[in-house]
Amino acid sequence: MSVTAARGFSAAGIKAGGGPDLALVVNSGPLTTAAGVFTSNRVKAAPVVWCERVIANGALSAVVLNSGGANACTGPDGLEDVRATAEKAAGVLDGHDAADVAVLSTGLIGVRLPMDRVLTGVEKAAADLSADGGETAAIAIRTTDSVHKTAVAEGDGWIVGGMAKGAGMLAPGLATMLVVITTDAHVDGENLGRALRAATRTTFDRVDSDGCMSTNDTVLLLASGASGVEPAYEGFAAAVQSVCEDLARQLVADAEGASKDIRIDIVHAASEDDAVEVGRSIARNNLLKCALHGEDPNWGRVLAAIGTTSAAFEPDRLNVAVNGVWVCRGGSIGEDRDTVDMRGREVVFTADLAAGDDAATIWTNDLTAAYVHENSAYSS
Repeated sequence: MSVTAARGFSAAGIKAGGGPDLALVVNSGPLTTAAGVFTSNRVKAAPVVWCERVIANGALSAVVLNSGGANACTGPDGLEDVRATAEKAAGVLDGHDAADVAVLSTGLIGVRLPMDRVLTGVEKAAADLSADGGETAAIAIRTTDSVHKTAVAEGDGWIVGGMAKGAGMLAPGLATMLVVITTDAHVDGENLGRALRAATRTTFDRVDSDGCMSTNDTVLLLASGASGVEPAYEGFAAAVQSVCEDLARQLVADAEGASKDIRIDIVHAASEDDAVEVGRSIARNNLLKCALHGEDPNWGRVLAAIGTTSAAFEPDRLNVAVNGVWVCRGGSIGEDRDTVDMRGREVVFTADLAAGDDAATIWTNDLTAAYVHENSAYSS
């Protein structure tokens, strides 16, 4: 049931033929507490600019999402389109204010949205709101996604549910996506934001599919408090973490054209930052990603990627394993690379920096002809 698994939420998804698809998520309370995390791209889409403003008061009562157009690089007119969308939603929902309505968009950059269709879609979605509408909302926000993405984690009398879209331009921060997470737990704004930031830091921020950062990344967490249960922070944060991990993993699995899901474990790093930097460098090495598509355990390209970073390590102490086979030891030839089995969908690289006790995991995918085709034809 996605975002409507938690009590106090309703949703709808509208397929507008010939125009952007649209979803609406509504929080009927009693709480309207909310937190958000957004792209770090300096070129921000109009919806991101709007959401950063409205989330400042720590409350959201509704979220409008459209796919098919990013409303990015559209100037002042694009921001007015966002405002009009929020005002339309507030107008068709009883007791709502435009300043408490978030707007999320995804799709082609540099094109104005067909606002007549968007506003009509908001009105129709409001009429179709349902406590069972989470799945249709998740389906409505797909662009190049081959499947819709949802996740749920249950606590003791309370629930966290979420939906996501994303299949390309997946790179920190955040990883390109729109994500809405809901909970019926009674959580104050401080702990809501704290849990969301902690979860995104080690999940969405560590998905690095193609090294391309979006203008529209948005992750929202809304709390209705409808369960009446105020969980301990640790338990709530763990549930948010679980939902974010699940959704992030689904993003990688649905990456455009991918045939391999690649987990990169960096161990024995001098710091977590070093581990993340090394993991990202490996994940963005196109030569390696091509080799992995051909099921070639080319560990030399891993060492080459490590060597471009500022991380602390000694080249003659580096070790690399592919699916558990240590093909590189001490910066040189290790076990027989021909013994590595890469026929499965998931490939695990382990890079041992032999420099400390910290670690990090980055997820990526292989580079395929299908990815090139998808993105060469994206705007046509």
